[in-house]
Order: sequence, then C-alpha cells, then structure tokens
Amino acid sequence: MTSPAVDGLAPAPCPAEALILALDRPDGASALALAAAIPGLRWVKVGLELFSAAGPQVVAQLRERGLRVFLDLKFHDIPATMAGACRSAARLGAELITVHGCAGSEALAAAQAGALEGAGAAGLGAPTLLAVTVLTSWDPQRFASELAIDDTIEAYVSRLARLAASAGIGGCVCSPLEVAALRAAHPAPFALVTPGIRPAGAARGDQQRVRTPAQALAAGASQLVIGRPISAASDPAAAFAACCQELLLAQNQGEVGGPDPGLGSQGALGY
Repeated sequence: MTSPAVDGLAPAPCPAEALILALDRPDGASALALAAAIPGLRWVKVGLELFSAAGPQVVAQLRERGLRVFLDLKFHDIPATMAGACRSAARLGAELITVHGCAGSEALAAAQAGALEGAGAAGLGAPTLLAVTVLTSWDPQRFASELAIDDTIEAYVSRLARLAASAGIGGCVCSPLEVAALRAAHPAPFALVTPGIRPAGAARGDQQRVRTPAQALAAGASQLVIGRPISAASDPAAAFAACCQELLLAQNQGEVGGPDPGLGSQGALGY
C-alpha cells in the first residue's frame, strides 16, 4: 500500500498511514503509554475526553514523539467563536481539526480562515479542517424521529458535504456507508475520514454504521479512525499490526487502492 505524499515528500509504502488511532483515554499518561506501546503508529486522534483531561499539552507531547495529531473536538458555535477555536487549535500543531458541518457556511468559512491564520502565526503548515456530517452512532430510525429531519441520513450527509466543500473546508467525517457516494461527488484531494471501522469479527459497540478497514478504503475513504478494536485489545500492538496486515492483504489482492495522494499545499494527509 502506498501512503500519501506529505509536504512535498514522496509516498512511502506503509499501510499504517491509513490508520488513525483514537486515544480515548481518561488522562494524558495512559494515552501516551498506549501510543508508545504500538510500533509503527503514525497518526493519533485526540478527542473530547482526552483533551478535557489533559489539555493542549497532550497535543505537544504527542507531536514531540513524532506522531501526527487529529484534534477531534467538533467545534460548533457562532462564526467568531469557531474562528478563534480553530486559530488556537492550528497553533497547537494539530494537522486535522473537526468542525460540525451543520454550523453553516458562514461559520465554516470563518473556521477555515481562523485555522490558516493560527498556523501561519505559529510557522506551521496549514491544517485540514474536516466537517462532521452525521455521527456513526445514529441509526436511520432515531435520526428521523429524534431530530425531525426529513432527509435520509445519506441525503443529509451529502448536503453537509456540499456545504463544507463550498465553504473551503478540506474534507468530511462520515460513516463508511456514505463514502462511495461522497467520493463520487468529491474527488481527492477532498478528504473522507471514516470512523465506525471494525475489523472482521470485532464487536460493534455503540457504532451503528460500520465497515471493515478494507471495505472502507475500497469505497473511497482516505483514512480510517479506529479506537476500541485496538485500544481495548489485550495486545494493542498486535491488533494494530493486524489492521495494517488486513489493508496490505487487500491491496495485494487488488481489492483496495492506497490512501489518497494527499492534500497538496494544505500540508496534511488525505486520509
């Protein structure tokens, strides 16, 4: 499998570039220990639980260890606040930052401008913002009844992806079930990042719309977010290696291509 080109570097063969480990841990020490226990790990996701417990310094600590950080805080607020939040997140060195697509075009555009400003002020490459569409914990019945949205999940995801793209956002977070349709409408370098990834035989947990790693990449995902199947395994390093092997085997069998070729001047992987 070929990894994406980043910051002008040639691609290197490494299926690990397609995987982002969700460090959903209650404190910084356990998160850092988990990351350190997995040889070959390239990308990690810092979400609300870890960031609330460990603060911005955990991003710096992970980067000091050579890891690239996906800051998944799902900003959703008025335009000025989203701009300020993304400005600060970019200054931390996060290369991927989530914002809620349903915040609207004005807020999304402000968030993008803030991120560019923050990265520039810190002398860092511009991060890629990812618009969250519909969380993978939603199933169609609850989505319709509790949110009173007439669109199907698929139609609503497509609507938010179009909104994000028109606002200059670099990609979306969506379930693997929506990837194929979004990839047809939004070619690379638009990033499609998919949680809801469960290796063959793994428990679903609270995820409703799931696929295996190979299935998600075959459908057009850029990169994959995997949490509990690796972090809760008795041997996280072996579980991570097994996911990499699954992708490598699928690649060798011609079932999937490599991850997308990167996000060019934005300086972050198209995963």
